[in-house]
Amino acid sequence: MRRRNILSFTLATTLGVTSLFAANGMATASTLSNLQKQQQENHNKQNSVKSNINTKSSAIDKVKGDQQDVKAEIAKLDQAIAETDQKIKDKQTEIANTQAEIEKLKGEIEELKKRIAERNELLKQRARAIQTQGGSVNYLDVLLGAESFSDFIDRASAVTTLVNADKQIIEEQKRDKADLEEKQASVEKKLADLQSMLQDLNNMKSKFNSQKAQRNELLKELHKQQKSLEAEKLNLQEEQELLKGQDAAFAKAIQLEKGRLAELERQRKAAAAERARQAAAAAAHSSSGGGGSVSESLPAVTSGDFMRPAEGYVSSEFGGRWGEIHYGMDIAKGGSVPVVAAADGVVIRSYLSSSYGNCIFVAHSVNGKQYTTVYAHMSTRLIGTGATVAKGQKIGYMGSTGESTGQHLHFELHEGPWTADKRNAVNPRRYINF
Repeated sequence: MRRRNILSFTLATTLGVTSLFAANGMATASTLSNLQKQQQENHNKQNSVKSNINTKSSAIDKVKGDQQDVKAEIAKLDQAIAETDQKIKDKQTEIANTQAEIEKLKGEIEELKKRIAERNELLKQRARAIQTQGGSVNYLDVLLGAESFSDFIDRASAVTTLVNADKQIIEEQKRDKADLEEKQASVEKKLADLQSMLQDLNNMKSKFNSQKAQRNELLKELHKQQKSLEAEKLNLQEEQELLKGQDAAFAKAIQLEKGRLAELERQRKAAAAERARQAAAAAAHSSSGGGGSVSESLPAVTSGDFMRPAEGYVSSEFGGRWGEIHYGMDIAKGGSVPVVAAADGVVIRSYLSSSYGNCIFVAHSVNGKQYTTVYAHMSTRLIGTGATVAKGQKIGYMGSTGESTGQHLHFELHEGPWTADKRNAVNPRRYINF
């Protein structure tokens, strides 16, 4: 339906340009040539539009491909972000466990402090056990105070046991302290490493999110480009449809113009035959005496673009006259004087005017340019509106109707259409020798 509407519109538009000439027989072979030229230009435009459509299609395909690439990158970034989120959660769990381990270690430290305090208390008790009456006894005195060798051995063994026990307590305190310091340093390092890794992961996630935001902006821009390209392609497709419709219209106009030219040629031949018949009848009438009437004298058809429209003398020139502008030329002669068309054309108006009297307006197309001729004050009009006339064809008789003071032909020539202000009127002597 849409294409049919376009075709109807373009056909009406194209035919409308030539309808005035085609309907009235004004166009010449130049009209056909112009139509064929315009049709070829239309073909060239169609090829250009088709090429542009293909270019837009390729651009749209590329943009779609770029969109798929960006979407794939976004999917990878989403996966990387998800994996990073999981790693962050894992590290956060490890940090929580490490912090719990630190809390546990604090409990162990308190327990160790308690054991050390207990050991210190044991050492104090042992020291009190070897003290006598408020003073301390030297281990050598204990050995020398043996009453027998057996007692000496017992005493030596006891002293050795005490000394070893003290050494063990001291070693255990050193070892426990070292273990505590080692555990504390290890856990603190582990916590610092985890916090550093967590920071790195958060930085990585921020980087991924930034890259994803950039890709989303790029994807949005690619969508805009696609929308713009598709709109341009649609406009080109609409132009293509319009050009196709115009092409059909040109083909129809060319067909009509060929037919019209053929018809015009037929009418021209018929008009020439009619002129020959009228001339023969006039000659026969003259040779027979014509009942004493004055014979008609038709102007000779000349080779120029225009010929004189009637026999007679110029009674008033184009230009200033009686204080105003005379926009035509007056040709006067007595008797029955035929008036002929100054060039091939179409009668666009034939009527009785209060000022022009019996008058005829003829439109012409000469060498691709439009002209209008006016024949006024005639006694009789032989041609009606819409008739096609040939150069030299009789269209009426000279008279004195309308605002006229004597028999004459008021003849006007306009370069273009006739207007009420006569702005297109020119001196007929530019085109006709009088």
